[in-house]
Amino acid sequence: MSHARHLPQPIAPPRTLLLAPPRPGRRTIRPLDQPERAAERWLAADSRAPEKMTKPERTRDDADATEPEREAKKKRNSLGEELEVDTPLYDRAAHQLRCGPYDQDASSSVTEANGARVEEMTKEEEEEEDLSSFTPKSPIRKPYIPDELSDPTVYPEIHAAFEDAQAKYIEKLCRRTALFTSKYRRKEARSCLFNHEHLHPIREAAKRAVLHAAKSVIRLSSSVEGEPLTNCCGLWIDWDRESKTGTILTTAHLIRSKHPVEDHWIGRDEYDIKANVTVHLRDGTTAEGHYLYHQEHYDLAFFKVRVDEQVQFPYFNGNVHCGQDVFRLGRDQSMDLRITHGRVEYWNPASVERYHYMYFLHEQDDYLCDDDGGPVIDLEGKVVGLINNHLSASFVPSSILEKCVGLWTKFGCIPRLHLGMRFDSMRLLDPINVEKMWRMHNIEDGLIVEEVSKDSHAEKRGICFGDIIECFNGKRISTTIELENMLLVRCKDHFDQGNKLNAKINVSIQVFHPEERLRRTINLNVEVSDHGEIITKDSVLFN
Repeated sequence: MSHARHLPQPIAPPRTLLLAPPRPGRRTIRPLDQPERAAERWLAADSRAPEKMTKPERTRDDADATEPEREAKKKRNSLGEELEVDTPLYDRAAHQLRCGPYDQDASSSVTEANGARVEEMTKEEEEEEDLSSFTPKSPIRKPYIPDELSDPTVYPEIHAAFEDAQAKYIEKLCRRTALFTSKYRRKEARSCLFNHEHLHPIREAAKRAVLHAAKSVIRLSSSVEGEPLTNCCGLWIDWDRESKTGTILTTAHLIRSKHPVEDHWIGRDEYDIKANVTVHLRDGTTAEGHYLYHQEHYDLAFFKVRVDEQVQFPYFNGNVHCGQDVFRLGRDQSMDLRITHGRVEYWNPASVERYHYMYFLHEQDDYLCDDDGGPVIDLEGKVVGLINNHLSASFVPSSILEKCVGLWTKFGCIPRLHLGMRFDSMRLLDPINVEKMWRMHNIEDGLIVEEVSKDSHAEKRGICFGDIIECFNGKRISTTIELENMLLVRCKDHFDQGNKLNAKINVSIQVFHPEERLRRTINLNVEVSDHGEIITKDSVLFN
């Protein structure tokens, strides 16, 4: 007796309820009390079928299907041929379930929604395929031998099997503990965000800021003829999609081959632009860094490097003030992030330092790495400065950095006016001294001349140490950072007019001579240069 007659007869899906046709390897249980969801599942399952099926193709599923399943498929195909509409049958049926009778004008919106469902279903299928190819790992179990079987002379086979299992256990355990997610690989927290209780009020904001800014921080190392030179950090500032080339801003210390004296105003530092530079990328690989340009006065350098993936750029904030909470970021030799909390300080520099720096005050027990060239960030993750010297904790503020990067990007160099003088800011003096100057000379703002370069135009115009510079090109100045920004803006105007480096230009300064109690305006003829400014010491030979 044939068993076919006992099988249920295949029927086409009813208009009021659409069910997904069974698919090999998938669960086919569907809730029957939700016709709209059932229709959407059927729609997603068969959306790849042609809109008209004049002759169904025979597939592997057809060969494996039973006779009733093939009959049901023929009925569905014939139903599609009879309708002869532009919109697929399943779009039309789903529309009727949601919106009532089919409306041709609304078919386009339905089709777009169906396309989104098809894409979502495709992603689910891909995930299921990936899951099906995954082989679950066996549990990690430490083997052992019961006490009654502990004698190896009596049970040699058991002990041999135990040693084999023990070796496999150790191998598997080592493999798992070597993962970066293992607690054995995670270093003890050494950052200030976990060690300093007084940072609890800003911890969450600081973590977000640090993790955002860290994406643009990289590490660099240099060598000359195989001999290590130094390690620094840097920032991505550009990336070209076509050439897959990134541009890095860092400190010129990376290629500084000689630093015989601490006095930067003497100009005895030497830089090797042919030094080998290695860029350590975030994925643990390295790439060769190619020299582009360096500026000795601001101690900045630019390199390019081949990098296939797009890099993240930092945001700069030129507004930074004393006492502000900031963080220094760097990377150690393992490329691990180093975080140091501190506050911004601004004081008059030592006589051997440039006068465009601000300073980073931090706890004495904080761990520091070679983060010269690394960023100083605020609580929004924006860069407020670039570390110049990790030992003296000096950094170049972003108000100057942005102008330097802009000048180099536009003109290929960073020009600066050499005034031939070194200054201290009255604003940064002790209030007792400021108040006394106000009482004696009615002056409480300006730059005090600390040194004048020998044979400079400033010396020839009668400017001496102790004089006070009140204005530059008609604008009041209070700090040396304000002066540096004015110098860079004047150089930009000079280049915008088509002029070049090593030219002479005139600037106007207002000077107060305290000895004569005289105020006068002087025109200085100064040089436009991208070299480090040198202050020649004045000396007199007595016989």
